[in-house]
Amino acid sequence: MAHTLIYLHGFHSSPGSLKARQMGAYLQAQHPDLHYQVPTLPDLPQPAWQAVSRCVEAALAQGTVGVMGSSMGGFWATRVAQQYGLPAVVINPAVRPDRLMATHFLGDQCNPHTGVQYHLGAEQVDELAAFCCTELSHPERLWLLQQQGDELLDYRQALALYQGCRVTLEPGGSHAFDGFERYCPAIVEFLASPS
Repeated sequence: MAHTLIYLHGFHSSPGSLKARQMGAYLQAQHPDLHYQVPTLPDLPQPAWQAVSRCVEAALAQGTVGVMGSSMGGFWATRVAQQYGLPAVVINPAVRPDRLMATHFLGDQCNPHTGVQYHLGAEQVDELAAFCCTELSHPERLWLLQQQGDELLDYRQALALYQGCRVTLEPGGSHAFDGFERYCPAIVEFLASPS
């Protein structure tokens, strides 16, 4: 039976993000037996969730799955944990990304990593709001990695939502989660251990 780890990248990012590459390098060196997938997530909510769901369901058909994600990827990883009952590690996750979108990203946009141009309207913000989790069932399935120095998201929102989960809170840092590579071994242990 195969075991797959899925990394979900953030908003306006890509599978080439630093953390995705750091985890891939660690797995290649230390756990070549594990399957590793980093799907390309569209910038709009419904297509993004469809891409996440397809990836998760295809991996589940082959064996067991663990998921991790940063920022918006952490938001989607939380949704995966809730819907599919899978373990997830969330790194500086977005808790209410719909509010951030409504105030900073309405209108014509361009993903700086992929060059994809698109339009974000109020309808898409409402779609994103519908995916938000206000409470977590089975918090033991989730591990929050959070740095207080996140300059984009209020870390206190994450602490409130993920209370009862395994929580690692570090002072300083940034939205990118400085020093992520330190946690690769522990993340793999959390996601790949039999539940």
